Amino acid sequence: MTDSIVNRIVGTPPAPGHHLRIARLGGGPTVELTEVYAAACRVAAGLRRLGLKPGDRIGILAANCLEWVLLDLAALRCGVVTAGFEPGKFAPDPALLDRYDLALLFTDRPEAAGPEAGTEAAGPDPRLRPIDEVNALAADTGAVPEPVGYPPDAITTIKFTSGSTGEPKGLGASVGSIDSSLRAVQQMFTHGPGDDIFVFLPLSLLQQRYWIYSALAYGHDVTLSSYEAAFATMRRVRPTVVMGVPGFFEAAKRHIESEAARGGLDLAEAGRRLFGDRIRYLWTGSAPASSAMLRFFTDNELPIYEGYGLNETCIVTKNHPGASREGSVGRVLPGKRVLIGPDGVVSIAADHPVNVRYEYAAPGETERVFGPGGLVRTGDLGYLDEDGYLFILGRADDVIVLDNGKKVIVRPIEERLRASPEIEQCVVFCPTQTHLVAVVSPARRPADAEAIAAHLAEANEVLAPDERIRGVVVAETPFSIGNGLLTSQYKPRRKEIFNTYRSEIMAIGEGVHVC
Repeated sequence: MTDSIVNRIVGTPPAPGHHLRIARLGGGPTVELTEVYAAACRVAAGLRRLGLKPGDRIGILAANCLEWVLLDLAALRCGVVTAGFEPGKFAPDPALLDRYDLALLFTDRPEAAGPEAGTEAAGPDPRLRPIDEVNALAADTGAVPEPVGYPPDAITTIKFTSGSTGEPKGLGASVGSIDSSLRAVQQMFTHGPGDDIFVFLPLSLLQQRYWIYSALAYGHDVTLSSYEAAFATMRRVRPTVVMGVPGFFEAAKRHIESEAARGGLDLAEAGRRLFGDRIRYLWTGSAPASSAMLRFFTDNELPIYEGYGLNETCIVTKNHPGASREGSVGRVLPGKRVLIGPDGVVSIAADHPVNVRYEYAAPGETERVFGPGGLVRTGDLGYLDEDGYLFILGRADDVIVLDNGKKVIVRPIEERLRASPEIEQCVVFCPTQTHLVAVVSPARRPADAEAIAAHLAEANEVLAPDERIRGVVVAETPFSIGNGLLTSQYKPRRKEIFNTYRSEIMAIGEGVHVC
């Protein structure tokens, strides 16, 4: 059997004394990892009894829960490939099963109310299964299947990333890419006894499952929550590590500032009231983080480390204790190589690529992103400094060429505007190739248009003439995942935002326009 972390966690019981906690607003169970492992083995037996065999594929469309974890680990045990679907972006219907060649789809959506475990389905499609059925499978008394041994190029799961056509692209993730990421993270952060990693983004995002795998492999606790429950539960569960996208930490920063002002606390004390008193470090990535936000947490006894990666590459670089440089996304991890093209565009090569192609994508998407041997063209502009730290300047697609030939990279401008406590998100457009217009999602309701206008004026004073913002559209409805203006990792969807505010962007003049 290949020396693999994935092979180890599916074939070897974890050390006793460590736990998985399910942290809901109303509380939730805490289960020792040894029992999680044993229950997953029983679920694997149940999956076999349902007729699943190695290479078959199941879908999971549900909010974070213990059953999600058990299904994922059970599928790993018996060689069944998982496809994690994010709630709200997919519907549990026969078309989904057909498109992704699913033998079964486990879901918490009410449309899938159906059969008891091991019975004929009463619903419209026997492949649709309520995720609660996992509890019955966990009581299975059949023989536990022997663990599958995976080679590095084996695919254990299908993950999804946004596509240019709006249809999510499917990408198989290799065991080698999962193993190399887990090893690199452990080398940097040495998670172990005493650690409790707080996970609240959807388990449909493969990286969130990495922390479950890490707990089983390295012997630490992990707390599984949801975005909605995160603030309410962190102080109670007292994690040592919190993983979150920049948008989450921006919201946490505003909460801490508000609590400090209201309660007469210093910022560090207010931070401990929110995150608990055991924080070792905070982890962020998946979208650009502002230097002001990063500095805020580090200055207030909550060290935060930014990294860089894509679905197509997994984690590529990471700042970490003893090797962190402000403004960078960290040094390149072992097994990864960063190549900077003559146009400044970043490409990534890996000893163990995530994959060399998309499994589901529009024609031309694979060729646009993947090169020989799994080389990934990221579309990001960046550079490596003399010490090997990677700096990301923005997206190549977001470089605006004005009618005078001047090239403007919009990300630094957006970061400058987001530095205002009144602005949560900001996207800059150039509707006529002559001037820039910003669309902002305000940090509070109602928006303080006067404060936003004052911040715009301050920013324009230090920006170069071609970089100055002529006017701002202040969105009445906040950017959110629900209204389609943010991705699942809280990145602004530029095309959708432009289409939503097209008329205001095109008509804007000087000053602030509140929609």
